[in-house]
Amino acid sequence: MTDTDLWIRRFHPADGAMTQLLCLSHAGGSASYFFGVSKALSPDIDVLAVQYPGRQDRLREQCLTSVQELADGLVAALAPLTGRPITIFGHSLGATLGFEVAVRLERAGITPTGLFASGRPAPSRSRHERTHLRDDAGLIAGMKELGGTDTALLADPDVVSMVLPAIRADYIAAETYTYHESPPLSCPIIALTGDRDPKVTVDEADAWRDHTSAGFELAVYPGAHFYLNDQVPDVLRRIKEHTRSITARTA
Repeated sequence: MTDTDLWIRRFHPADGAMTQLLCLSHAGGSASYFFGVSKALSPDIDVLAVQYPGRQDRLREQCLTSVQELADGLVAALAPLTGRPITIFGHSLGATLGFEVAVRLERAGITPTGLFASGRPAPSRSRHERTHLRDDAGLIAGMKELGGTDTALLADPDVVSMVLPAIRADYIAAETYTYHESPPLSCPIIALTGDRDPKVTVDEADAWRDHTSAGFELAVYPGAHFYLNDQVPDVLRRIKEHTRSITARTA
């Protein structure tokens, strides 16, 4: 199995699609979070859902506890897939990771066609949070407060013992991330946020505009941190419109 096979899930392969969408999940999330997105966008867009180490079919692998390590591993795995235009979508931890992936791709001469940054302050506005320092019960309580996870699963001790290492590793990565100043991205950024998200204010989301020289858009939805679960149709509409514009320019 190649590194690409380890990192990338193509639930509905669309080899004929002109564009690709790289999907990066929140802390504690997995590639399967984007199964429905993949189904909805195929065959027009080839969805590449990212599987972080230490969960589901990568359960036996060592979890990574820094955004930089995750970005380095993912960019290496993406190398065989950079022949078509690629847009990045990341939610929460995934937004920060998506930014670091975009930085690395541009350094390698590959400019993404866009970055959708959802539910996360701009890199230069990262907060200093300490959820990762809580004990196991406190960490689980923190996840429950945000929603987005089946709380019944978190009440099952067997499930918790299996997923907790990945959850803690992701929280460490998200909460210890340090932004190192770099030139603005050459791709547009579309920042998405919920108007009641305790993890990001509208001002913090708007600050993503400082990280691109190629156009910026801010969309504020009703909802909290996982506003996304209730706004899937409109978010998909935005993605489709964005990729159609890319296809038109390419043609």
